[in-house]
Amino acid sequence: MSAAKPEVKNWREYNRKRKELRKQWREEKLTKKTKKDELEKVSKNEAQEHAEGGARYEQRDLRTVTVAVPGSILDNAQSPELRTYLAGQIARAACIYQVDEIVVFDDKGEITEDEKRKIRKDDALGEARLGCLQLARILQYLECPQYLRKYFFPLHKDLQYAGLLNPLDAPHHLRQEDEFPYREGIVTNKPIKVGRGSQVNVGLLNEIHVDKVLKQGLRVTVKIPPEQPNRKKLRGIIVPPNVPRAETGVYWGYTVKLAKNLTEVLTNCQYKEGYDLTIGTSDKGTSIDEIGAKSLEYRHCLVVFGGLAGLEAAVDVDPHLNVDDPSLVFHKYVNVCPQQGSRTIRTEEAILLTLAELRTKLVAKEIANESLKK
Repeated sequence: MSAAKPEVKNWREYNRKRKELRKQWREEKLTKKTKKDELEKVSKNEAQEHAEGGARYEQRDLRTVTVAVPGSILDNAQSPELRTYLAGQIARAACIYQVDEIVVFDDKGEITEDEKRKIRKDDALGEARLGCLQLARILQYLECPQYLRKYFFPLHKDLQYAGLLNPLDAPHHLRQEDEFPYREGIVTNKPIKVGRGSQVNVGLLNEIHVDKVLKQGLRVTVKIPPEQPNRKKLRGIIVPPNVPRAETGVYWGYTVKLAKNLTEVLTNCQYKEGYDLTIGTSDKGTSIDEIGAKSLEYRHCLVVFGGLAGLEAAVDVDPHLNVDDPSLVFHKYVNVCPQQGSRTIRTEEAILLTLAELRTKLVAKEIANESLKK
């Protein structure tokens, strides 16, 4: 009898400890579930807000700068390496001066029957002359974060020497150890329960689980909330690509598109209001020195550059423009280097010169609508 009592006592102690451990485990599980529910609630609210707020963020982003360059400038390069390097210079200039969009336009006129055999078609960019397509493709390649390039840019002749170009090192080209609330990513084909969202590769060790069901291979912008219960299983929110800059003020790269002529550049604007300031560049334009500092108000600005024969040639071959004076096509027609020592200024040089000069002369136009300010 005396030997059984300690055994009963030990069992009672063992059961008591088990009950305490179960209670502690239930409390921890409840705490984790509460945090998870709160995170999902915030994620859903923010996802809905950003999904509905693409236009609203566009309104909050008070200014955008678009640069238009002719694809024919690559035809003047003497080798494939130089063609690639020229495109890289344009991409670097656009990144340095925070250009939002680059439009590559055709300044050689309508395509004749003899030229049709030289025309190529790209599934994403469309149909255009060789120079236009190559320039656009290299610009897109350099803008894309390095960890995504292998998914979006398979081996191609146009990109043969792109690996030798100087990197943009843009803010959205994040390294694995970099911490930032937004990242660019690609939707993977990793299996997931139906209706439970998608997995996105954003250049981290582990993929991000997002709340939306998306098509595989799609490039997306993901917001990663900072406080998460499990750092190995991060959750994210899909947002419009203009949100990172609108929210943080950090430059988030440029977009690229093709245009068949100068008229399409001026009229086919992605912003609802259109371009409220268009600037043409030419050695026959008004001296940039005559334009005062902070005197050019704009919300969506377009700066157009000419090719080897200048903007005048692009106006002449445009079937939709019937003007003798190219300055009539733009709000401002400027000469950015009135005392140039060289007979010619190359387009890639003109882009750097122009954006540097305009940096102190452009001023963002404020929105008058008080409801938007709120």
